[in-house]
Amino acid sequence: MQQVQKGFTLIELMIVVAIIGILAAVAVPAYQNYTLKAKFTEVINASAAIKTGVEVCVQAGNCFNAGTIQNVAFGYQGLIPAAPNASTFLGGVTVSGAGVITATATSNQGLAAETYILTPTADAQGKVTWAVDATSTCRTRAAGAIC
Repeated sequence: MQQVQKGFTLIELMIVVAIIGILAAVAVPAYQNYTLKAKFTEVINASAAIKTGVEVCVQAGNCFNAGTIQNVAFGYQGLIPAAPNASTFLGGVTVSGAGVITATATSNQGLAAETYILTPTADAQGKVTWAVDATSTCRTRAAGAIC
């Protein structure tokens, strides 16, 4: 009579463990970067209302003269909102007179005070286009860009 195999051999189990190890080696770093991006989303979202305020101010003509953006400040004529409060992942937000928004993360839970800098440009009709500045440290992070 032939004996029927019951269970797995040691080699089969070792192959399964090796495959799981390889998958984990790839997945863990990707997951860590993903969680940092999720935390940094709070920093990016903090700039959204200010971007809209600058655009409205430019369209109204209050922050736009001779093709340049100017006079931008928090609370300016009620068009640009006040600076958002610091929170768990948001260190602070600043805005320059030319409309450049700089949002800074905290040094908390994997973040290292990265900056997110948005630079506006306006065409002759006052249409504002935003670009993430190349000096934003969220782009040059050693573990990979988080913005």
